[in-house]
Amino acid sequence: MAFSFGGATSNPAATLTAPGFGAATTTAAAPATGFSFGSTNTGTFGGFGTNTTTATAPGSTFSFATPSNTTGSLFGNTQNKGFGFSSGLGAGTTAGTTGFGTGLGTTGLGGFGGFNIQPTQQQPGSLFGQQQAQPSQLYQQVTALSAPTLLGDERDSILAKWNQLQAYWGTGKGYYSNNNQPVDFTQENPFCRFKAVGYSCVPVSKDEDGFVVLLLNKKEADVRAQQQQLVECLHKVLGSNQTLTVNVDCVKALPNDQTEVIIYVVERSPNGTSKRIPATTLFGYLEQANIKMQLTQIGVAMSVTRTELSPAQLKQLLQNAPAGVDPIIWEQAKVDNPDPEKLIPVPMVGFKELLRRLQIQEQMTKQHQTRVDIISSDISELQKNQATTVAKIAQYKRKLMDLSHRVLQVLIKQEIQRKSGYAIQVDEEHLRVQLDTIQSELNAPTQFKGRLNELMSQIRMQNHFGAVRSEERYSVDADLLREIKQHLKQQQDGLSHLISVIKDDLEDIKLIEHGLSDSGHMRGGKLS
Repeated sequence: MAFSFGGATSNPAATLTAPGFGAATTTAAAPATGFSFGSTNTGTFGGFGTNTTTATAPGSTFSFATPSNTTGSLFGNTQNKGFGFSSGLGAGTTAGTTGFGTGLGTTGLGGFGGFNIQPTQQQPGSLFGQQQAQPSQLYQQVTALSAPTLLGDERDSILAKWNQLQAYWGTGKGYYSNNNQPVDFTQENPFCRFKAVGYSCVPVSKDEDGFVVLLLNKKEADVRAQQQQLVECLHKVLGSNQTLTVNVDCVKALPNDQTEVIIYVVERSPNGTSKRIPATTLFGYLEQANIKMQLTQIGVAMSVTRTELSPAQLKQLLQNAPAGVDPIIWEQAKVDNPDPEKLIPVPMVGFKELLRRLQIQEQMTKQHQTRVDIISSDISELQKNQATTVAKIAQYKRKLMDLSHRVLQVLIKQEIQRKSGYAIQVDEEHLRVQLDTIQSELNAPTQFKGRLNELMSQIRMQNHFGAVRSEERYSVDADLLREIKQHLKQQQDGLSHLISVIKDDLEDIKLIEHGLSDSGHMRGGKLS
């Protein structure tokens, strides 16, 4: 965003819109009127960045300027709050502040007071008398908020309060007279309460770097695909000068299908040296009417510069609160600045500005998340490469060990062939004795080999006992054991009942057999 505060130009990196902050306006007041309201540098009536300077004609008592020691807020004393928006920006608490709340009327219409303005009783030489046919917008707003004369009865006070509410919200139309058109209340009006202060990055590029930002109404993919064509079109806009070369520094996506392109132009001299065109020079050329028309044809919506602020410019920017922003809020914003070295407070007006900054923040968050994902994938790839490298190192170590053994065997065989037929030398005899000594120490029962054999036997025994114990180990759950006992008891009861039934059946069979034998004997006696 390119902002201008009192003539100083800053270009925060976070945004691209370029509202004017610092447009100085001078108003000459006609003589012979009777009250004063406004401010010289507190921003009571100005938009964001409008420093209003008012010159009063000789002999006039009417002025839009308050005394130079006035440090009031946008909406005056908080004792007259109108509709209760005292928590918004501009709730003044500084002593000696009048604003619109007190001292200028007696009708008591809330936060703006009453002005006792009688447009029909203007003196011929007054400012409002000269512009009665076409009153100024500020006069229309003040009249609509304090003393409308639409209905001519007590309902005008209700209409004034309704107009105040609309002015607070920054929307709607304010009806105040039958002879004039209603005034439009926008969020830029000095009475709007929906104002806040955010932070933007301080630009760090110098004018010698030559960076100029172009805002294109195209998607990032389309711009990247047609980047070469864009460079050629810009070169044609610069007059197709062969000594100039257009370069693209970066391309960044913005909300609402817009794209930010940062360019710089390099000029090559006949002796072979080259230098960049300063940003202010390039920006001044692109801002010409005919050049802007050509840029519009290729889709460029706006061009801004991004140059760092000098310490004097930064001090001037932070010293005075922008028009329409309460100095207390501005001072608090400077205190709450999370990084004064890199961020500067920037006023925000209305919900659209807040939504735009929110969209830009979401866009930057997505870009950061994309970059984090790329870094994460790179880290994962590096971790895989590291694991592969570690495995290869281990493989090469084993291969080196095998090759070392093979080389040693080759050297042994070569040494044997070289020394064949020669007597054993003294050093070889000493070496053989040392090897025999080492071998005997290794084979000693109390030395390394014996201890190793003992450890091996203990390990075998532990493994054997562990296997035996693992085979003998078993456990039964208490509930399962209870169920098994109950099932066995039922089986036993069933077997007992079966045995008793069998016994009863055997007794019955014996009784039947006995009866049959008795009947047989009785029949035999009768026959005989």
